[in-house]
Amino acid sequence: MKKLLVPVNSNGINDLKAGDIVNISGKILTARDQAHKRIIESGKEKTPCNLEGAAIFHAGPIISGDEDSGFEIIAIGPTTSTRMNPYEGELLKMGPKIIIGKGGMDEDVANALQKYGGVYLAAVGGCAALYVEAVKNIDNVHWLDLGIPEAIWELNVEEFGPLIVAMDSHGNNLYEKVE
Repeated sequence: MKKLLVPVNSNGINDLKAGDIVNISGKILTARDQAHKRIIESGKEKTPCNLEGAAIFHAGPIISGDEDSGFEIIAIGPTTSTRMNPYEGELLKMGPKIIIGKGGMDEDVANALQKYGGVYLAAVGGCAALYVEAVKNIDNVHWLDLGIPEAIWELNVEEFGPLIVAMDSHGNNLYEKVE
């Protein structure tokens, strides 16, 4: 089991190989389709959270509460990553080094992971109750106008995982091996 502390730089990412098992500690950002689209349209400078070395989790968490009473995260599991294929290459150019999701991503994303020094980590679907145990607190939320699942949630996590390096920064891809 390898442990990653985010934000991370390319040096830590380049040591990872497809098939490695990792846990993450630090801050992860949730982002689904609409958040990806808005990040790309807004640009790095106008995005309300730091993308440099970030871990982006393709997830729409289940949240209770509101801005007045405070939010509590109930469950968080991965959503299908292929929906983010049109945006991920542009997003990786903005600085994230880790993408977390399920189901894999396309060849364009694999090329962007190599070009920008990133990895795609596969999270196990159906483990939302397990993953939420690693969330220590919600640090912030951005773009609630998109709705709770589509907003960007900044989560402080400790030993979030296990996650499998499915696509590494060297062009190795577990999904291609299976095919």
